[in-house]
Amino acid sequence: MSGPAASVALRIKLGLAAPALRAASAALWRPTGLRPRYVEYLCTMHALIRASVPLLERAALRCAELPPGDPLADPLRRYFEEHAGEERGHDAWLLADLAAAGADPAVALSRLPAPVVAELAGAQYYWIEHHHPVTLLGYILVLEGNAPAPWLADRLARQTGLPGAAFRTVRDHAALDSGHVASLYGLLDALPLTPAQEAAVAVSALRTAHGVTHLFRQLAARPGGSR
Repeated sequence: MSGPAASVALRIKLGLAAPALRAASAALWRPTGLRPRYVEYLCTMHALIRASVPLLERAALRCAELPPGDPLADPLRRYFEEHAGEERGHDAWLLADLAAAGADPAVALSRLPAPVVAELAGAQYYWIEHHHPVTLLGYILVLEGNAPAPWLADRLARQTGLPGAAFRTVRDHAALDSGHVASLYGLLDALPLTPAQEAAVAVSALRTAHGVTHLFRQLAARPGGSR
């Protein structure tokens, strides 16, 4: 399927997962115990976001290995390469936020990432390698389609008492990701997807939504500290 129906169908499917994700996000950002929980959020998101550029770069390389004549190969490769450039360095933002919050960035770099983080990124590596790199579009749509609200950084600063410099990632992603999502839905509608490929993107997106919901619930259940 190609044309606007592809993005519309995916939006409808993701809408079914949205209430659980919104509830998990609300629990994550509740005021009680927020300061240590925010530090834990930064550590965990660093573990996830540091995989973004390597995933995009691997997906771009896989596009070059697709069978001759695959109509998705060139547009996907161009998108993945461009988006890797846009995402480069965002993991460093999170380390700087941790330092501004009074935490040691070395902890985020040295500790074992949570299993749910490995499951989120690991599923994408598997599908890129053993199915088709188009599946990564579903992952990106969910992560960027659930970016922080524009007002969240200021509210978190007030409620935690942390300096504004500790919220760069939250603030900048609120500004950047809405534009990324609109462009990605446009790409999805422009690609000549088969029904099976459209279904694969949806499976990736729904699995990612489930994983992010689980991740936020885990963070919400812990006031902070190391695992």
